[in-house]
Amino acid sequence: MSKKNGSGYSKTKDQRGLSFSDIDDNWKLVIDADNLFWSLLARDNGNFTLPDKLIDLYKKERQHLDTEMHNFRFNEPLNCVYIDPTDRCNANCPYCYIPSKIRRHGTQMTAEQLDTVLAKIEDHFRGTRKKPVIVFHAAEPLLVKDIIFDAIRKYRRKMLFGIQTNALLLEKEDIEFIKKYRVGIGISLDASTAAVNNLTRVSGRGEGNFKKAVQALDLFDGYEGLNVICTVNKYNVDKLAALVRFLHKKKVPLVLLNPVRVTQKRSDRVKPGDGIYAKNLIKAVDTAIALTKKTKRQIVIGNFANVLLAIISPTARRMMCDISPCGGGRTFLTVTADGAMVPCGEFIGFKEFSGGNIFRTSIAKAMNSRPFKQIRSRMVENIDECSTCDFRHICGSPCPAEMYARGDINKKAVFCDFYKEIIKYAFKMIAENKVKYLLREDALDQMVYEYRY
Repeated sequence: MSKKNGSGYSKTKDQRGLSFSDIDDNWKLVIDADNLFWSLLARDNGNFTLPDKLIDLYKKERQHLDTEMHNFRFNEPLNCVYIDPTDRCNANCPYCYIPSKIRRHGTQMTAEQLDTVLAKIEDHFRGTRKKPVIVFHAAEPLLVKDIIFDAIRKYRRKMLFGIQTNALLLEKEDIEFIKKYRVGIGISLDASTAAVNNLTRVSGRGEGNFKKAVQALDLFDGYEGLNVICTVNKYNVDKLAALVRFLHKKKVPLVLLNPVRVTQKRSDRVKPGDGIYAKNLIKAVDTAIALTKKTKRQIVIGNFANVLLAIISPTARRMMCDISPCGGGRTFLTVTADGAMVPCGEFIGFKEFSGGNIFRTSIAKAMNSRPFKQIRSRMVENIDECSTCDFRHICGSPCPAEMYARGDINKKAVFCDFYKEIIKYAFKMIAENKVKYLLREDALDQMVYEYRY
């Protein structure tokens, strides 16, 4: 049995086909949510009857778009490994996803252990076309900077490296090393003032990381491999635009304004509301556009850019939290300081999600383990509301660790309403031809039209 959905195209009982969504007062969207074929229609389109040529184009492209989406969701290979060379941290951020006991008393890798991990990664990727991406992450990797830097020197021709740090231990000579070896670097900074930033980016001494983080930004001086990660919370949510202006002055090319993850219960106390978060992220996006236009120098808001990519080039997105199943245990995994392999760092506090220990088993066995398969089995098709949402393959309903911590891994995303508003705004930006201000120029240069109406 089939029914008309108002588009002039029949939609079957399994909900395949085209449907309409409201974007704003000027635009309406027609979309196949399963493969992300879409078109924007002006609201003066009367009853929004689709032109025959558009329906013909949809019929022509549907099968290969279905295949493309299926392969992206289920056949993308592992390409990134997060390594946590230490469990310990010199900070005490209230929303950290790593349990405080682990951060205070956790394990640290030796140089020999880190070399073993990288050797196993090298062996796993032997014969593949692309170099694997290795990100030193977790608590504070620069607590063991010496062994990290030695490892980068040894494996730099075989792997691409990145470091995520709070910058408290980042010195001038470290920055010179990072630039010399073209290492990606992410610096944690939550606000453009010390007073706000240090409420959440708290150092172990009870101060904050603002001074050191800003000092590092000045020393990097526009380094193309630099990004800033801001964790959006109730203290900084209304100051995101100010942070964008501040970072633009510091020549930061990319900032991520990511929602606080609420895997740990204490994070609920600093979680912003969906509406206020969406309103202020949109304000930050508009600020980035205005700065780019005025100065001819971009600052890209990475998580918003990824939403745009999910719409205009779905398989080009690199942040794999927003596709279903997510990238955890699929396109990336995390190796903890004691060698445990977990689908994602958000699962560090859940021992039941270890896919094995890298010092005793292989990455391949971890990828085929029951915990990894469990994460890969979480799909929007099995989540109430997501299964019928037109945006289900744009947001992906993250994050499984959050929902597992809340008692049901198959519940919809904590920030569901936020994602809906941001996706609508992304379509609005496309309709207004502002994508060129919001994606990196090199990303745009690499794109070609697959279909066009």
